[in-house]
Amino acid sequence: MFDFIRTHRRLMQFVLLLLIFPSFVFFGLEGYTRLAGNADAVARVGGQTISRQEFEAAQREQMERMRQMFGSQFDPSLLDTPQARRDMLEVLIVQRMLALEAADRKLAVSDQALQQAILNVPGLTGEDGRFDVERYKDLLAQRGMTPALFEARLRHDMVLQQVGDAVQATAIAPRTVTTRLSDLNDQVREVQTLHFPTSEFLKKVELTDEMLKHYYENNAGEFTVPAQVDAEYVVLSMDAVAKRIDVSEADINSYYEQNAARFGEPEQRRASHILITVPQNAPEEERAAARKKAEELLAAARQNPDSFADLARKHSQDPGSAEQGGDLDFFSRGMMVKPFEDAVFALKEQGQISDVVESEYGFHIIKLTGIKPATVKPLAEVRDQVEAEIRQQQASREFTVVAEKFTNMVYEQPDSLEPVAKELGLEIQKADGLTRTPDPKRDAKAPVNQPSFLEALFSDEAIKNKNNTDAIEVAPGTLIAGRVLAYRPQTTRPFEEVETVVRERVRRQEAEKLARAAGEERLKALREGAQAAGFGAPQQVSRVKPEGMPEAALSAVMKADAEKLPAYVGVDLPQGYAVYRVNSVSRPQTPDTARREAEQRQIENVIAQQEMFAYLEALKKKYEVEVMLPAPAANQEAG
Repeated sequence: MFDFIRTHRRLMQFVLLLLIFPSFVFFGLEGYTRLAGNADAVARVGGQTISRQEFEAAQREQMERMRQMFGSQFDPSLLDTPQARRDMLEVLIVQRMLALEAADRKLAVSDQALQQAILNVPGLTGEDGRFDVERYKDLLAQRGMTPALFEARLRHDMVLQQVGDAVQATAIAPRTVTTRLSDLNDQVREVQTLHFPTSEFLKKVELTDEMLKHYYENNAGEFTVPAQVDAEYVVLSMDAVAKRIDVSEADINSYYEQNAARFGEPEQRRASHILITVPQNAPEEERAAARKKAEELLAAARQNPDSFADLARKHSQDPGSAEQGGDLDFFSRGMMVKPFEDAVFALKEQGQISDVVESEYGFHIIKLTGIKPATVKPLAEVRDQVEAEIRQQQASREFTVVAEKFTNMVYEQPDSLEPVAKELGLEIQKADGLTRTPDPKRDAKAPVNQPSFLEALFSDEAIKNKNNTDAIEVAPGTLIAGRVLAYRPQTTRPFEEVETVVRERVRRQEAEKLARAAGEERLKALREGAQAAGFGAPQQVSRVKPEGMPEAALSAVMKADAEKLPAYVGVDLPQGYAVYRVNSVSRPQTPDTARREAEQRQIENVIAQQEMFAYLEALKKKYEVEVMLPAPAANQEAG
């Protein structure tokens, strides 16, 4: 089982990618079922095409998600590899296969389940613990989404999740396997250590010129200075385009008038209710009984409206509101199931009680307890927001046109960046000492530090002819073009310059050999019955409590044959060699039940992933998946 994990690490990483980046998160992917021409396809699933546009959009969304999650620590180059691109395509293929399978099985998600999923989204509750409608809408608006669009995507992905859960939920870990593994983890071994530190053998090393030269010649890569360029470059970004846009007062007034509702508060109503629950599939007799009880409570409430809260506390079967006298606080349209919402907003005045209202939860009696009319913030209060939105929208529309001009100018006038900089109002920047790979000392998100741009700078056209690079997209809405000012080829530092470093490395290598030889000689003698002198104090170690023992040493100690004690093992360590003496083996009298249960869940998760992998492979055959994206090189796919 664990061999499966070791030999399918790419699979495990892919499953993790699929779990971390479901498509319904607030940065959702566009076009679940969008079809495109075959010439533009990167894959086909069940006769449907995954287009290159859809694939590239998914890549950009993934890049943005990673930036949101990891901030300045995110390295974009991690996603700019053949394997990362293939993983992203695998996610799209799996989503498409699961969607087809869900359609075949006619799976659906109820409004109640959808509402509960939204209520469980972190960060959408106010200080009082209640769902914050405005925060929900604002967050969606920041991502360019409406509640209807987001809820449609969420419903779609919840359906896909049903398919996956149906497979993974069946995973069972055999008790004999989990017990055996837990027994091994519980095993405690008393160990003593005899160290042979490298440092103690450094003075015994005798170096020769031949040894130093041999190391230098066989490890030249350690002493190379990579090829470098000094370059100038210009960056076109969405912000740069936005700065070029003039927003008039007429534009601001017009936009505000057309979107006034967005800059205010919608009408909100406060209501209390009494709920008599009944399952949707309940027999007619049971439903009739529930309705009758609701009608009796309605009559009592209308006879004495002031008793509504007491009636709710005594009779309502809604656990979330009964103790508050049925109070649901203020809410706007879109936050309650439709029959309930329609009834509340149909009531004319505060204190009015509805007829019995039927929903998927059962039967409601509703009392309107408050009305907050819709309000609109004055333009003066939201002027900056309006201007920013106009500027951003116009920049989004104009960016394609400006980007095309940027691309054409750096190509058509290849010997200088000044024309494009002047035409588009961009700054020509400079960077010295650039190499073929991103510099960890520079900002990881800086356009000049992106692999695709560096690759273009080191092309023959850029170096030999000193021509502009093509316009390179290094992030969504960000293009960069550069020009090499100076090129310095890769060189190897002369031996005389690095002799001190070479001497220290060779000395350490030879000392390590001496330490190993001394340790192995002592290990052989101990196994032949020599007296065990010089060992340190005994310590108790186990797989779950290594007590600071190096991983390689712990593995060797725990694998040592315990049939004949004491047992001896030798291990190479970063700072030398060590011999370990295993004195005894024991187990705790009281097993750690919580840890054993956690280990069982881990094994079940492994089995679930294994079964999910097999299921996805079966779906690929069922839906005749065809991939047109080139596969990564073998050395990139390994590991």
